[in-house]
Amino acid sequence: MLRQFTKTLLGSLSALSFSACAPVTMLNAMVPESGYQHQADIIYGDHERLKLDIYQPVGLMDTQNPATVVFFYGGGWEAGEKADYKFVAEALTSQGIIVVIPDYRVFPEVLFPVFIEDAAKAVAWTIKHIAEFGGDPDQLFIGGHSAGAHIAAMLSVNPEYLQQVGLQPRQLRGMFGLAGPYDFLPLKSNTLKQIFGDDASQWQSQPVNFIREDHPPTLLLVGKNDRTVLPRNSYRLAEKLKKHGNSVELVEFNNYGHVAMVAKLAKPLRGDGALLRPIVNFVEKHR
Repeated sequence: MLRQFTKTLLGSLSALSFSACAPVTMLNAMVPESGYQHQADIIYGDHERLKLDIYQPVGLMDTQNPATVVFFYGGGWEAGEKADYKFVAEALTSQGIIVVIPDYRVFPEVLFPVFIEDAAKAVAWTIKHIAEFGGDPDQLFIGGHSAGAHIAAMLSVNPEYLQQVGLQPRQLRGMFGLAGPYDFLPLKSNTLKQIFGDDASQWQSQPVNFIREDHPPTLLLVGKNDRTVLPRNSYRLAEKLKKHGNSVELVEFNNYGHVAMVAKLAKPLRGDGALLRPIVNFVEKHR
C-alpha cells in the first residue's frame, strides 16, 4: 500500500515538473508541523522576489554551534517557490540543522547570471544574520536540487559571485548537489539558449569550467534513472574535482529519477533515509 502510494505521488510530481500544484501541496501537507520554527518572507534584497524563509530546529539551544544549510530549489531557472520546499527544511531540521530557503529571480524576468548573483546575496545575508536565529556563520553549507544545484555549484567553484558580496568560497564549509546540471552544453532548447546567451559566452555557465584547487568539500548525489539531468553531469564534475585534488564524494541511487532526487527527502517518501543520510553525514563530517 505504501509502495503504491509512493509510486503514484512521485509520478504525479514528475508529470507536473515539481511545480506548486496539488501533488506538492499534498506532499507538504503530510510534513510534520512540529520540530521546527518557521519564519517566512525575510527580505534579503531590493526586489520582491528576494525573500527567504528560515527553519530552526526546536531545542536549538541544546545544539552546540548548529550548522546551517542554504538550499536552492530547482525549476529550470524559470520557476520555483520557496514555500514548496518545506519538506526539505523539515528533513534537515529533524537532524538539528538550520535551513534557509531563498527565492531568487528567474527567466524571463532575468537571464544568467542574475539568479546566481541573487543566490550570492542570500548567502551573504545568511552569514551576516544567522547568529540572530541561533546559527553559526562559520558553519555554513549550501546545496540545491537540479537548477538549484547548478546555482550552488557555481557559487562554490567560481569565486566571482561571492566576491561581489564581499565573501570567498572558502567561507563555505561545503556544497551538496542533488541531480545537478554541471556540464550541460550544447544547449538544445530555445529557452535555455535565451537564458544562457550566445554560443560564445555559454561556457561561463558551466561549473566544470571553473575547477581548480582548494574548492569547498563537495557532495554530489545522482539518480541513475534521471532522464532530465543526465547522471554524466555529476560524474564529470566529480572527476574534474578529484583531478585537481579537491574533496568530493559521489553517491549514486540506482532506481531514482530526477524528481525522486529531492522528493525522497520528504517524510512520507523518506523510507530508511537513504537520500537524507549522506547529506547529514556530509554536514557532520565537514562542519
